[in-house]
Amino acid sequence: MAGACHAIGIDLGTTYSCVAAWQHDHVEVIVNDQGNRTTPSYVAFTDTDRFIGDAAFNQAIKNPVNTIFEAKRLIGRRFSDECVQNDMKHWPFKVVEGPAEKPVFVVTHKGVEKQFAAEEISSMVLVKMREIAEAYLGSTVKNAVITVPAYFNDSQRQATKNAGASAGLNVMRIINEPTAAAIAYGLDRKSGWYSKRNVMIFDLGGGTLDVSLLTIADSVFEVRATSGDTHLGGGDFDNRMVNYCVEQFKRKHNVDISGNPRALARLRNASEKAKRRLSFMSETDIDIDCLNQGIDFCLTITRAKFEQLNMDFFEKCMQPVEKCLKDANMDISSIHDVVLAGGSSRIPKVQQLLQDVFNGKELCKGINPDEAIAYGAAVEAAVLSGGNPTGKLQGFTLLDVTTVSLGVATARSSTGERDFMTVVIPRNTRIPVMKKVVLATSEDNQSSVRFGVYEGESTTAKNNNFLGAFDLDDIPPAPRGVPKFDTCFDIDENGILNVTAEDGSTGQKKGISFNSDRRNCEGIETSI
Repeated sequence: MAGACHAIGIDLGTTYSCVAAWQHDHVEVIVNDQGNRTTPSYVAFTDTDRFIGDAAFNQAIKNPVNTIFEAKRLIGRRFSDECVQNDMKHWPFKVVEGPAEKPVFVVTHKGVEKQFAAEEISSMVLVKMREIAEAYLGSTVKNAVITVPAYFNDSQRQATKNAGASAGLNVMRIINEPTAAAIAYGLDRKSGWYSKRNVMIFDLGGGTLDVSLLTIADSVFEVRATSGDTHLGGGDFDNRMVNYCVEQFKRKHNVDISGNPRALARLRNASEKAKRRLSFMSETDIDIDCLNQGIDFCLTITRAKFEQLNMDFFEKCMQPVEKCLKDANMDISSIHDVVLAGGSSRIPKVQQLLQDVFNGKELCKGINPDEAIAYGAAVEAAVLSGGNPTGKLQGFTLLDVTTVSLGVATARSSTGERDFMTVVIPRNTRIPVMKKVVLATSEDNQSSVRFGVYEGESTTAKNNNFLGAFDLDDIPPAPRGVPKFDTCFDIDENGILNVTAEDGSTGQKKGISFNSDRRNCEGIETSI
């Protein structure tokens, strides 16, 4: 492949990121300037400089209030979201409400207070990943496939795409992380498969859980169903350990360190390392010199204690597995392989619970859980750039689905309900897809109609995630139900949504605006 044509795959992770490229008929996971194959998704600001990756990670203990991590947990979210408010309690850095309800990080850089949105921090990480690839490949890189959690909503996908563009990348495609992991698993194995296989990917990372069920046949990777939790991962397990350590320190020394950012940063770092060790040891020590007021902290923590602290989280991890099987209309006996991805999938208790769901079935650990997602993204990047038409990737096809139902808020004349979610595209619909629905006015002589677009599974629109709204005005006077509106929902290959509505009588047409106020939609009813 010519150097200028290189397309890369980037796993933009909550805690670590990874980049890979297709070269010489195989995927090369690219090492960074520290010789590591994954890079911390950290950005640090000082009086003189800005650091990204390993250098930023090394700032986390001495400069905790200006070292940003887990930015992915805020991407595409509102400041008022409950999960954002909960996360803020665990972070040493400051988050405030910015324009349009967007949460922003507050740091001091070169003596000046600055604010950054989550996609700006993610963009800095993506710049670092692009530079790592360019140093290895010896050429400029423009084209990239970036992965997102399967359960990311529209605004989170769009924000990720915007972060890629800000990083100077042409984002060829946004693909789902478990789908990328399935590509990594299936690509080299499919030659030995004589019939189609049903594969479940269990992807538990630093901040998100995704479960996807795919059917792999020849070179066709078809996603059947997907489920997950965009706010559950290794970072949550770390927080439980940090809280436990704070309690133990207070009990032993009668000193509360919960308001000391530097002490908490040191505890977080030590807790994460202890968590990793407990995946292959039954107990380990957390030793920190002079944690607070010259007092050393020493604690022996067992694997059993770690499991007890996080058991509710571990059990919560199994819920999307059951949901995914149900959505795909499959039972456990029809699943050929259960494949682990994401660093947190190494936790023995998680593996045991997953094995229990599948009646003791052996789990597939044949892919590197830290690298598999970038690997799959690099394959998709090579296919999209046409870099391997006759090699291993010949005939490769990826068929993905939308992960949440999409629809519009309407009134129901039969029940009088004014906030009903009319689903236009049900979840687990193959994408890209375009679907139309005809809506009508719900009142006589109605001159304006608001189209409120939502995603989610509740039949009440306001209980779902509001994406945006737009108005059609100047509707000619007519009895209710007479003015009709052709409403079109269009999802592209990246899972990003466009909505338009056209007034059948005037030909007036408008599309969605994602900057609209969050208001209930009124004055539309479904035309049967």
